[in-house]
Amino acid sequence: MKLLEGKTGLITGGARGIGRAIALDFAKHGANVAFSDMSADDNFTSLEKEITALGVKAKGYVSDASNLESSQKMVDEVVKDFGRIDILVNNAGITRDTLLMRMTEEQWDLVMNVNLKSVFNLTKAVQKYMLKQRSGSIINVSSVVGVSGNAGQSNYSASKAGIIGFTKSIARELGSRNIRCNAIAPGFIITEMTHKLPDEVREDWIKKIPLHRGGTPEDVANTVVYLGSDLSSYVSGQVINVCGAMNT
Repeated sequence: MKLLEGKTGLITGGARGIGRAIALDFAKHGANVAFSDMSADDNFTSLEKEITALGVKAKGYVSDASNLESSQKMVDEVVKDFGRIDILVNNAGITRDTLLMRMTEEQWDLVMNVNLKSVFNLTKAVQKYMLKQRSGSIINVSSVVGVSGNAGQSNYSASKAGIIGFTKSIARELGSRNIRCNAIAPGFIITEMTHKLPDEVREDWIKKIPLHRGGTPEDVANTVVYLGSDLSSYVSGQVINVCGAMNT
């Protein structure tokens, strides 16, 4: 059963990790897929080919999600190329982890701009099209540390907590036009980012997870497919933890 047949999804930070898994899962469920990233590297070009091979339309866009003008230009191009945007997945994100006493203003601002301002930029850019359609699903990738906090990640935690507040506000603001907005809060997901952590740190995280394993990008993607599909037509303004009960 293809849950997203006939829909068009736009995924920021789509060339690798969780974003890539979402893009491929969307395609498997019949959606046409637009995705963006900061540069057209090998991951970028190979993803476009992988998606197209699944029998749907795909196109990658080089764009800076933290810049409003760049975001608006990309969204306009996507609508021109695909005709519409039914699902927006705000996935772009970075970390610059360190204790507050060592954190620089640049590290704070960079994480806020990429993680939080990007959500404002893309949502603002797509809303005029979704308002005209009188339909749409906006899915914002937050984090369990945006819910519970984490030492050494005050910038990242604050940005992800901001996403939750933004999500709930937009759900109230746009709900009367049949536009839904939800957030997902992934836990410890095995990606390139987590592979950079020392082995003992990864093992310590996994010990805290009741399911006794790290999550996969596909675990997150499955939840995003649900939120993008009509199965979740009465779900809006919610934060869904995808964390193996770590944040229970």
